[in-house]
Amino acid sequence: MKLKIRKGATVQVVAGAEKGKKGTVLEVVPSKMGVRVQGIRVQTHYSKQDGLQKKEGLIHYSNLKLVDQPAAQAKASKAKGKSAATKKTTT
Repeated sequence: MKLKIRKGATVQVVAGAEKGKKGTVLEVVPSKMGVRVQGIRVQTHYSKQDGLQKKEGLIHYSNLKLVDQPAAQAKASKAKGKSAATKKTTT
């Protein structure tokens, strides 16, 4: 399924413990229908080499609302219909 939320977009959480918070999309994982949002659902992971690391967890895309898209990703709307030059005339 194609997701309308893209990397770099601003989203707002509409459900869950982080409800009402806004953030920028860091990563979209279509196979899991998940999105990583900056500063939301931060989880702590431990590894022997690096110690404690904080990392954003996945949020299901249905719990997010698109607030703003980056200008580069916003599509210009096309005029639908045929122009006068392409219409056939019969006499």
